[in-house]
This record gives sequence, structure tokens and C-alpha cells, in this order.
Amino acid sequence: MKATGNTILVTGGGSGIGRELARRWHDAGNHVIIAGRRDEALRETIGDRSNMVSYAVDVDDPAALRSFVERLLAEHPKLNVLVNNAGIMRVEDITARRDLSDAEATVTTNLLGPIRLIDALIDHLKGQADAAIINVTSGLATVPLPDSATYSATKAAIHSYTLALRKLLEGKIEVIELVPPGVQTDLTPGQSTRPGYMPLSEFIYEVMNLFAQQPTPPEILVERVKPLRFAERDGTVEERLTMLAGLKR
Repeated sequence: MKATGNTILVTGGGSGIGRELARRWHDAGNHVIIAGRRDEALRETIGDRSNMVSYAVDVDDPAALRSFVERLLAEHPKLNVLVNNAGIMRVEDITARRDLSDAEATVTTNLLGPIRLIDALIDHLKGQADAAIINVTSGLATVPLPDSATYSATKAAIHSYTLALRKLLEGKIEVIELVPPGVQTDLTPGQSTRPGYMPLSEFIYEVMNLFAQQPTPPEILVERVKPLRFAERDGTVEERLTMLAGLKR
């Protein structure tokens, strides 16, 4: 991925990782488009930045997504980078029968959302120079957090989808996976100040340095996430799983 001169769409750009990535890419000389549910949060992300625009859209709604993409491409025909960052995370007890609405919403947002957006933009992106798709997954794609099992499963699914997409688009579109550890954001209640999670500023600093490498690594892995990402290789899955099961949230 080239460092500057892109037109980048970042979903979930109203907070957390999406907000900070959007700001850094803007400040590096890119035109940045952010999308999310809350218009006020999107405006806060933009602030006084002149080369950033926002769209309030519910990516869970297929009809709204189609309308959004039509408007997006009409107004920003140079779009060449898609960043699938929007996501939700819910605590759930999967050991007894329960209301599945949280699980179903998680699958819709975290898995179907990126698949639908990639599908809507793939033909356009194939016609753009220096095109890239960046899918944000999680260290939990390799070792699940037991009390957020559906979230972990959706990230594992997007990891697998990204591998397939990268192989099929080889030489056409660069496909990159960004794999965060636990980061201090508002993804879950209290997470922004939770001890043991990586400060957002430190995470973004390390991530941007990795994106600056040429060629861009196919997986953006900060040091903090590697024990989870390589747990299968290292034979430490059970150890890491036990550790995650004991986390207080």
C-alpha cells in the first residue's frame, strides 16, 4: 500500500482504532472517507481536517449499504483503499440456552458487513491503481476469548476470508490483515482504561510504522499481538486460552 495520495474509506471511523487510523492517514497526505452509524462521532473525528469527509450509514442494512456505495463512488471515483474496521463485541454465556440477538448482530456486523462491502466495491477497486483492501481482525481470531465466543469466531472467519481473498486477488488488489491485540478503546464498556490492554496511541504508532514498510507486510502485527497470533505455531493455545478465560471484564 502506498503511503500517500490514496482515497481511503474507513468503516467504524467514529471512534477507537478507525478514528485514529483515519486521522493518521489524512495527515500523511491521503483523502480519507469515514463511515459509521453516529454522525456526531464522525464529525468529531474530522474536526477541522479539510481533506476528510464522512457518511452516516448502517452497514448492517443491505439496502442502505447499496445506496451508500452508489453515492460513494459517484462522489469519490478515485477510491482505491477499503478498510473494513467496523465491529461490535458482546459478552455472552454460551453454556446455556439464551437470547441469540447479540450473537446474530455480531455475525451481521463483523462478518457479513465486510463481505457485503467488499462485494459492492470489488469491481471498482480492480480498476484502480494501487488498490488495497485492509481487513481488521483480532488476536482472538487464533485464540478465542471464551466469554466473547461469537466475536472471536467472526474474527477467525474474516482471517480465513482474507487469506482466500489475498490469493484470488494476487497481482490485482493488495489484501492486508490488521491484527490488533486488546487495545484501550470503547469497543466494550470500561475497555478504554482497562489495565493490561495496549494504549491506543502506542498501538497506532506501531501500526503506522508497519504500514510505512515497503512492501507493506500482508499482516500488520504489533509485538503485543504475536503471542496470540502465533500460539498455534508455538504450541501455546491452551495456555493462552486459559489466560483469556481468567480475564476480569
